[in-house]
Amino acid sequence: MIAIIDYKAGNLKSVECAVKKLGFACMVTQRREDILNCERVIFPGVGAAGKAMADLRHLGLDKVMNQGFDAGKPILGICLGAQIILENSEENDARCLGLIPGGVKQFARPLFSEGNERLKIPHMGWNGVDLRKTHPVLEGIMPADEFYFVHSYYPMPASDEYVVGTTGYGIEFPSVIGYKNLIAMQFHPEKSGRAGLRILENFCNWDGHHVE
Repeated sequence: MIAIIDYKAGNLKSVECAVKKLGFACMVTQRREDILNCERVIFPGVGAAGKAMADLRHLGLDKVMNQGFDAGKPILGICLGAQIILENSEENDARCLGLIPGGVKQFARPLFSEGNERLKIPHMGWNGVDLRKTHPVLEGIMPADEFYFVHSYYPMPASDEYVVGTTGYGIEFPSVIGYKNLIAMQFHPEKSGRAGLRILENFCNWDGHHVE
C-alpha cells in the first residue's frame, strides 16, 4: 500500500488517479498509523511553505515524515513536497522538515532568459530535466522528455551530492533531488504524460535503495 499524504496542501486526486491507473494500491490519508504502516509514501503539495508546515505540525505529520525517512521507507516528494523536505524556505521564512540539508530559494525578479527575454514568474509549463546522476526512479527517462512545472520557488540543497537533475529557467536550478530512500522533484509527474507516469511507476516499484 502507498500512502499519499493529505496535509491540506492540495493536488491529491490527480496523484491518486495516476497511481491507481498504473495498477498500484494507494490511499489518501492524514492518519499517522496509515502512513507508518504503508510500504511507500508520496508527499505531494501545492501552496505556501509556511501554511504547509503549520498544517503538518498540527497534524503531527512532521514527526511521521522523519520517522518514515529514518526507517528507510521510500518517499517521493512532489512540487511543494520537494521543497519543505529541506531545512528552511525563503517563502514565509519557514522552518521546514530538514530531511535534506539546504534551503528553498525564490526566483529573482526580474528573471531573464539567455536571449535577454523577460521570463514570467511563476515558472509555468513544460521543461526538460538534465539528469546528473542515475537513479532507479528515473530509469527510462530520456533527454528529450519534458515535465510540467508550476512554481515560484525552487529547492537548493547544501551540496551537489543531493542534486539528481537540473532544469534551466533563467538560471539552472535543481529540479530533482535525492538522498538515501528519498527522491523529490519540483515538477508534477502526475501531470507530465508518459514520462511522468514512468517515474511514478518506477517509484511504486522502488525499494528505497540506491547506489550511484
